[in-house]
Amino acid sequence: MKFSLFVHMERLDADQQQKQLYDEFIALCEIADKGGMHAIWTGEHHGMDFTIAPNPFVTIADLANRTRNVRLGTGTVIAPFWHPIKLAGEAAMTDLITGGRLDLGIARGAYTFEYERLFPGLDAWGAGQRMRELIPAVKGVWQGDYAHDGEFWKFPATTSSPKPLQDPIPIWVAARDPNSHEFAVASGCNVQVTPLWNGDKEIDSLMERFKAACENAPHMPRPKIMLLLHTYVGADGADIAQAEKELSIYYNYFFAWFKNERPIRQGLIERLSEEEIAANAVVSPEVMRSNLAVGTADEVIARLKHYEALGYDEYSFWIDTGMTFERKKASLERFIRDVMPAFKG
Repeated sequence: MKFSLFVHMERLDADQQQKQLYDEFIALCEIADKGGMHAIWTGEHHGMDFTIAPNPFVTIADLANRTRNVRLGTGTVIAPFWHPIKLAGEAAMTDLITGGRLDLGIARGAYTFEYERLFPGLDAWGAGQRMRELIPAVKGVWQGDYAHDGEFWKFPATTSSPKPLQDPIPIWVAARDPNSHEFAVASGCNVQVTPLWNGDKEIDSLMERFKAACENAPHMPRPKIMLLLHTYVGADGADIAQAEKELSIYYNYFFAWFKNERPIRQGLIERLSEEEIAANAVVSPEVMRSNLAVGTADEVIARLKHYEALGYDEYSFWIDTGMTFERKKASLERFIRDVMPAFKG
């Protein structure tokens, strides 16, 4: 099982300076590269300081000149916000800039907040349908002289300018329901899964859906599957307990953004009270410890060995937590030093 870093800039407070957050983002990516991680993933979000990531291709182009070994992936671009020709060309240019290190992760998107602003009237179903049309169109444009006459896009014969360095760029599809797994496998795409805080029962179920999709497409080579999960390797009990609380706060804000009900000003959602956070038992600190890869190095190793045995090809260390840079850095360094060597060979 290979290891990667999933990272953005997350801002919960107006006192946090965005330039400093970017510098810290770069520093974490450099640690991942020097530490022997396989890849770095960063995504696309708009108008939300909770996840500052307006164009992953810009960020990846910068990372290409700051890293040497890691692959660089979009985790993920939001399908309905892209025209196939534009996505094919920007991905291809980024592939050239990275020296053929790009992986292209694509999702339908999750936040109504973004749909309302970039594509009014769109819902998750419509976004998913656009993703299903977008991916084969992008592949066609990379091949060249490709004309498209679909439900959402129509254009005459077009060739990506430039063409990718890789032939082809690996595409990953964010999948949860069985139909998404089947689409990804049948389309020759790898699969990204994100159980959020739901724990091993969901992680086991996601693998079952993936295996079923592979069985339903015996003519297709088995693609790769990546598990994305919040991770914290603690120094001691007190450090781990603090991480549980910080992750609980992070997921409370995730809930608030997803529900799209609270006032938002200058890209920041109205702060949650301690009472509101304490009342949300679904993502309590106890749930964070039970359902996420949070604990000592040995505890994290044991959990990840289970995921490896299930058949996951890649495990992505989701580091966005609202923690200080110093705490993220220490956890990542412990993961590289104390966890990853248990999986070599």
